Amino acid sequence: MERQSTYTATATIDEQGILTSWSEGARRLLGYESSAVVGRPATALLAAEGAAARRALAGRDRWNGTVPLRHRDGHRLEQGLLAHRRTSGTGTTDWLVVSAVGDRPQPPRGEPLEEWTFIQSPFPLAIFDTELRLMRANRRLERALSLPEAAMRGLHLAHIAPGRASDDADRTMREVVESGEPRELRTGVGAGLGPPTVLTPLKDGTGRVRAVCLAAQRRAADPAAGPDDGDAGPGDADTAGTRAGTSPELRHTAQELADATVPRLADFMAVDLLDAPRGRAEPGDSTASPLVLRRAAVRAVPDGDGPAPGARVGEATAYEPGSPPADCLISGQSVLYATSDPVVSGWAAVDPAAAWLHAYGAHSLMVVPVRAEGSTLGVALFGRHRRREPFGPEDLRLAEELTTKAATGLRTGRRAARARTTTMSLQRSLLPHTLPDQAALEIATRYLPAATRAGVGGDWFDVIPLSGARVALVVGDVVGHGIRASATMGRLRTAVRTLADVDLPADELLTHLDDLVLRLAADEGSADPAAETAGGIGTTCLYAVYDPVSRHCTLARAGHPPPAVVTPDGTVRFLDVPAGPPLGLGGLPFEAFETELPEGSLLALYTDGLLEARDHDIDEALDKMFAALVRPAPNLDSVCDRVLTELLSHRPEDDIALLVARTRALHADRVAAWELQSEFTVVALARKYTTDQLGAWGLEEAAFTTELMVSELVTNAIRYGRPPIQLRLIHQDSKLICEVYDSSGTTPHMRRARIFDEGGRGLLLVAQLAERWGTRHDRVGKTVWAEQSLPGR
Repeated sequence: MERQSTYTATATIDEQGILTSWSEGARRLLGYESSAVVGRPATALLAAEGAAARRALAGRDRWNGTVPLRHRDGHRLEQGLLAHRRTSGTGTTDWLVVSAVGDRPQPPRGEPLEEWTFIQSPFPLAIFDTELRLMRANRRLERALSLPEAAMRGLHLAHIAPGRASDDADRTMREVVESGEPRELRTGVGAGLGPPTVLTPLKDGTGRVRAVCLAAQRRAADPAAGPDDGDAGPGDADTAGTRAGTSPELRHTAQELADATVPRLADFMAVDLLDAPRGRAEPGDSTASPLVLRRAAVRAVPDGDGPAPGARVGEATAYEPGSPPADCLISGQSVLYATSDPVVSGWAAVDPAAAWLHAYGAHSLMVVPVRAEGSTLGVALFGRHRRREPFGPEDLRLAEELTTKAATGLRTGRRAARARTTTMSLQRSLLPHTLPDQAALEIATRYLPAATRAGVGGDWFDVIPLSGARVALVVGDVVGHGIRASATMGRLRTAVRTLADVDLPADELLTHLDDLVLRLAADEGSADPAAETAGGIGTTCLYAVYDPVSRHCTLARAGHPPPAVVTPDGTVRFLDVPAGPPLGLGGLPFEAFETELPEGSLLALYTDGLLEARDHDIDEALDKMFAALVRPAPNLDSVCDRVLTELLSHRPEDDIALLVARTRALHADRVAAWELQSEFTVVALARKYTTDQLGAWGLEEAAFTTELMVSELVTNAIRYGRPPIQLRLIHQDSKLICEVYDSSGTTPHMRRARIFDEGGRGLLLVAQLAERWGTRHDRVGKTVWAEQSLPGR
């Protein structure tokens, strides 16, 4: 059981088939960097036509098999993959694709009796090596997870059965390896493994831990569990029905209904849900086309091993007009049948959805609508094949009562899912979809929504190009969750962009933002005194401006965590930005902090959800973040992924926004500045300086336009401003920036000149020639700037 040279490759793919994340293991496997594949169709990595892969995944929640992949260097490799469909708390769905690569852990073998014990144990058993990779699984575990051992070998439990319970089990297994003491989990692991789960260290003759054995109970939903003793009576309705309607997750709730009724009431039970609920049936209401539903839960007491016949969970099933389920959905009435009834036998003879009737030899059938608040959500099917007595009226009444209680939970879950989806859509529409074109910073960002029932919060980030080649970085966190927090976030983000556009200093910008929050609070408080958060009071924000010419970074924060910086020599620290109060308290000052950052410094801005994971304290979280930031990485996307991987072992309970930037510098050969006398005779000299400098930069084609703008701006500074006057040119990639500074605080305004006016046309000319122009106020004086794009660069 020595450590093997195995690694895990992982990737995530959204519902449109676009790659959304790419691990280091995936890079090792196929040779592509994350930046080269994230955002591209996953089928581009296949060495075969992608339609077959899409068909294989259609209607499934999990798939495993061998796929032909294309390496970056062009060679083809056949790779075993395991894919899980995951639905987040916000209702968004993606696929997690994992593969164990390399020399997989070799299964240990023992004496025949030991092998028989392991293989034939009535409990699911698995053996993991000290790297927590699965080595062996017995048949009961394979059946519980519906996966063969070959597909699981070499993978972590969190990749075999993704979920919080598996994450907890992985951490506990690590404790078992380190302590050598057994542990017990009070939660189930995976869909088919129930609590308690026992983790036992396996030691050699010297007492060294060589592996961990996982032994779990079978969930009640495990078809191999066999029937329980006794039948359900009327008195069981409250207990079972309460269990069946407690979870808002649709499949979980539907499965609880199946668990509550099999085998106590029925030998087979399935729940099929409509994509959209049906309203109340009208007299004569019917349909001429099949009704398509999706299986949400199934449980059976089979005569043999293996999955239940018919549609599996997550797969679509269509009921033809006139079939018992279709009639039940249209009428909204429960019906009790003997399977010898011509309606049932005719349906079973032609419809694959009724295959379970023949497979089990069912003799009695109940079809019950899943209804809540006047809407039909789906249909529940109950069958008997082991018990000889058919269903009776009392059984039908009990099935209706249990189904109605479960329907309430399903209705609540659907509402919550719609609300989360709406909030998530609003949140994503308000966040930047692409980063703006700028050259001062290399930037990567991540946003992770909360996985709690409270819903998405109001975390946001932004990157705002400013005048003079500068860039503003913003990270904020609106208190509360849900659509109100997202809407408030959108207001504040728009306000920050507007205030940044007039080049306010960092501390003044936060002061104006504080005033805005107070006004929003007053408006919302008068309209809705019971509002969860009035206009965003308590919101935190960090605003930073980086200048690549001086390499100075100016920051101010309102109750927000301080940013971390890693200098090129490997030193990592927090920037000592004064901690201002959260927004909306009013009357308290904000203070700006300025520092010089060496070229190549790494700046990390984040929201507090990153450091508030429940499984470690704040000091441990800070140590992990610093360690993740300081380690070398090929690109900033890898830095972001590493930070999140180190700090998060599960979906976050609060939103997380992360912005990582690496500083660049504009060196002296890209910046030219001249002090000018406050005399009109220097205008010609300013034009000469400009022409000579553009010639040195090889920008002769821009000389005429730039001379005109320089002439007008310098003339205005001499006529309306005060000395000293400075002219500065900045050549930044495809842009040329012209700036004229004077010590007057008067803001120039563009106006329409009349026919006989001698002046008033200068700024109008600048506005026509420049792509952008504006005024930036400093502590003393102002700078009027104009920016133009350089054709062909």
